[in-house]
Amino acid sequence: MTDAYDNDNIFAKILRGEIPCHKIYEDEHTFAFMDIMPRGDGHCLVIPKMPARNLLDADIETLGVVQATVKKIGTAVMKAFSADGLTVQQFNEPAGGQVVFHLHVHVIPRFDGVKLRPHTGDMEKPEILAENAEKISAALK
Repeated sequence: MTDAYDNDNIFAKILRGEIPCHKIYEDEHTFAFMDIMPRGDGHCLVIPKMPARNLLDADIETLGVVQATVKKIGTAVMKAFSADGLTVQQFNEPAGGQVVFHLHVHVIPRFDGVKLRPHTGDMEKPEILAENAEKISAALK
């Protein structure tokens, strides 16, 4: 059984504009932005605007709009970085690797022969995140 949704999680604060981010895309139901601790160049996140702790408590409509945006962002990431592939990850509950308890999907462009960087907590330089966000946003057009 999952715990209750926390309205003060970092992604809820990003959605309310209380914490800055490098936004890529937004529509009525979803929001996409750069991961500040990327495991690869172009690593970004897609989240629903609706409060949902994770896949286990999100309704089917929310899951549907999130996946539609994941496809849109994944296609743009592939184009923006001339990637060879794409890794899409989603974690649920601490035992499943979830750290932030707002439903989110990792979208990571992949390149032949290049391993994912470890999740060390090292933050990327803001100027690089801004540049990568612009590349992806431009590829959406």
